[in-house]
Amino acid sequence: MVRVRIRRTKYKDLTACIRFPADYSSESLIVELKSKTLPDRLLDTLSRLCEKECSEKHADRKQVLLALKFLRNFLDENPLCVCSDEIGRTKKLLSNDDQVKLKQKAGHIILRLCQDAYFFEVRFVIPDLYPEEQVGIELRDTNFPLLFQKIFIGNAVEIARRCVVPPAVKKPKNLPFELKRSLLPVTQFLIMDCVKYCPVQICSLCQLKCFPDNPEDVVTNENEDKYVEKLYCGHLVHFGCMNAYMKVPPFQGGKKCPSENCGLRVYHDKWRATPDLAEARWAHQQARERELAEVVDFLD
Repeated sequence: MVRVRIRRTKYKDLTACIRFPADYSSESLIVELKSKTLPDRLLDTLSRLCEKECSEKHADRKQVLLALKFLRNFLDENPLCVCSDEIGRTKKLLSNDDQVKLKQKAGHIILRLCQDAYFFEVRFVIPDLYPEEQVGIELRDTNFPLLFQKIFIGNAVEIARRCVVPPAVKKPKNLPFELKRSLLPVTQFLIMDCVKYCPVQICSLCQLKCFPDNPEDVVTNENEDKYVEKLYCGHLVHFGCMNAYMKVPPFQGGKKCPSENCGLRVYHDKWRATPDLAEARWAHQQARERELAEVVDFLD
């Protein structure tokens, strides 16, 4: 048996265990691959491809060097091999309308996600030092509103960053930082928490869909009632509904998300008034309405 280690980068690293059959001159080599960084499923497939390459193209020839060259070329020409397991798990999350394209030599993954009439197309760039470096994320095309484009991409980039960069402030109770692969967490977030989630959400205040069925009818003026806002807790609401909700009691402890079973406090740049200030404004409005009602009664 011959054991040869092929190392292109820290994570493109495998050991080839090559066994010689009894009749080596007429039978192909037996190749077994081992690696601490590459998925077992990829290694099994690559072993079969290597054996097939030797038996079909290099029969009756010395095959060891040819097999090693095949394995080395595979690592060089397939930069996505370091994340093949994550790509497979991502595909399982996709629906029939979604598309995924792999650009092996460029190290790119193009993902087009669809939900009803909405779509979101993004490109992932796998760096040479992946997973030590975070996956690159580039928006290619979409018909989601600009606000949600920024939310989707901004949060995806932050998720990827947290996978490879330890927190700036270490808390005593936290476990030591552990490097994580960033592709799958990002694709899961974009699929489950963004594209498949937002177009079907109902405003808990008016009980109507937040997004219109036709993307061309999306309201872009952030001061209009049907403009869609996303709260800190992740729920979607119409601006007009939420604006009215934030102006009525109870105010104690801060206004809570109106969505059922949520109960988290509302945090949003448009509604930053403290509970005391909000209650004072409401009391002032009530007093003003009473005065106007008294004037109307007097004139009648």
